[in-house]
Amino acid sequence: MKLVVVAVGRLKAEYAKLGCQLFFDRAQRAIPLRLIETRDAHRRRGLSPDKCKEAEADLLLGAVPDGATIIALDERGREWSSREFAQWMGNRRDDGVSSLAFLVGGPDGLHPRVRKKAHRVWSLGAMTLPHEMARLVLSEQIYRATTLLAGAPYHRD
Repeated sequence: MKLVVVAVGRLKAEYAKLGCQLFFDRAQRAIPLRLIETRDAHRRRGLSPDKCKEAEADLLLGAVPDGATIIALDERGREWSSREFAQWMGNRRDDGVSSLAFLVGGPDGLHPRVRKKAHRVWSLGAMTLPHEMARLVLSEQIYRATTLLAGAPYHRD
């Protein structure tokens, strides 16, 4: 099984760049993982947040590999514990799913069309996170899931 993270925009904060790279590098030892960064909408041109989300939705969905199971990260989604997420990911792998695509929106969030197209909508928690922090948390949770599935000692209950 392959994983792809499709995210709006490039990371600007140094902590997010370093943290995401660290966890991506670690996770790639166990599973193929790729990052696709799509262009963000040009908010300076006076586009409304809804128009920005609509434009970003086209780019996000267009970058998803054919046949991938889509997981949209959104505050309205279901919360998973780290163990639940790892078990779900392992079940997809065992069921022969070829790829999982995690979609991370921009500063305005995801367009409803992205949530509707997703097979799962996952919330990282009740608090609102900046999209850069959401990418960092996602990267760490992917790495944590790979260690749980491998029986490695990273995760502690």
